[in-house]
Amino acid sequence: MLLFPYLVDVNETETREFITESLKKSGWQLHKNMRYEYKITDGRVHINDDDEVVREKALYADYLLFAPNGKPLAVVEAKRAAQLEGTGIQQAINYAKLLDAPFALSSNGLSFEFYCLATARQETFDMESFPTQKELWERYCTNQNYNSEQIEIVEKPYYNDADGREPRYYQRIVIDRVVEAFARGQKRMMFVMATGTGKTYTAFQILYRLLQSSKSSNMRILYLADRNVLIDQTMLQDFKPFGKKMVKIEQRSADQSHEIFMSLYQQLVEYNLPAGAPQPYEQFNKDFFDIIMVDECHRGSAKANSEWRKILDYFSSATQIGMTATPRDDQDANSSNIGYFGEPLYTYSLKQGIQDGFLAPYRITQVFINVDTDGYRLNDSEAASIEDKKGGDFVFQKDLPRIVGIEDHYLVAAKRITDMLEEIGPMTKTIVFCDEEIDAAHMRKALIQYNQQRQVE
Repeated sequence: MLLFPYLVDVNETETREFITESLKKSGWQLHKNMRYEYKITDGRVHINDDDEVVREKALYADYLLFAPNGKPLAVVEAKRAAQLEGTGIQQAINYAKLLDAPFALSSNGLSFEFYCLATARQETFDMESFPTQKELWERYCTNQNYNSEQIEIVEKPYYNDADGREPRYYQRIVIDRVVEAFARGQKRMMFVMATGTGKTYTAFQILYRLLQSSKSSNMRILYLADRNVLIDQTMLQDFKPFGKKMVKIEQRSADQSHEIFMSLYQQLVEYNLPAGAPQPYEQFNKDFFDIIMVDECHRGSAKANSEWRKILDYFSSATQIGMTATPRDDQDANSSNIGYFGEPLYTYSLKQGIQDGFLAPYRITQVFINVDTDGYRLNDSEAASIEDKKGGDFVFQKDLPRIVGIEDHYLVAAKRITDMLEEIGPMTKTIVFCDEEIDAAHMRKALIQYNQQRQVE
């Protein structure tokens, strides 16, 4: 028997009015700690037969409630009054799991069904007893067994972008998990995000939050990358709000009065030093850095025999955070970034990015060139420029980029890529993946060369 029979014909949209009023009475404020119709994903992109872009329906949560630090705290789903209050609880739980929110609720406008993901405890609240932000946050911290020092770290808020930019749901998950792992004292950690999903912006939000805590007094951070473009773009774009807190290590030295040091590995390691001479990284005390953020940590820093690994070993007292799009779990732990940093705190894959609609679906085009399938036999002039090789020597496909780097081989591939782009749109954002770094260097040169030739023609 319904206590409020006049609500039987109330639809879901009208039910939300009752829910919104209940939330407001408990101190939840729209656009501050509460979002209505929160967009979780963009909806997968499809290309139809006419090459038109069509999106699937985006995923929305009826309500998303946030903790004081901006962490998603609870999902609330609304259902018609004629339905039981728990009808939408499974949908709320699914959304909460996706968003890494600890609580899920469902309501038909008569009462709330509440579910705690950590304890699997289910409760019912009347419309006048919805928990406040403070109550839900305290319940979450209790479930996590946080002490007061840890709470002081994890409660620090996200950077509030003046342009309204905010982290996507998966970025929030990474940021929260890294900050919480840091609060617990974890010294090695790694997160995995597909190329194009915003690793650098995520890294900025992590460091911004950590620098707000009382533990950050005199905190120093080293941001490591292996290419200048990764450092320069980071400083000019995502890390720009850090301003004068940052300094780039150049000429193998930097003013040590800053908080954030941006550096190439190559600026901290010298390969041709006299025996016994100190390495550039030794200008800093071993405990100088509190946090080391390693961009593209699959490239070599985790290899035990790498010159770059010596940097991480030297600053072993620092919390080291690796980020990558390609985790490696080789049987040889000495060359595995998972072996060094540990299992990823979170993985956002290429497949998931495409499914959510944040990344465009890809098309695979295969080009078989005779040297790719058959290998290559060196002529005398080619062999003369290659150490330990002579005319007639045979080079297998897997060794072609490293040993030969045949120019025509890359120009053919560059032509095929360019022709494909002409069909789908020359300004289409494109990523070209290569097996090795030397392969990528040859491919980049070939693309530039081929397209310059086209412009001349």
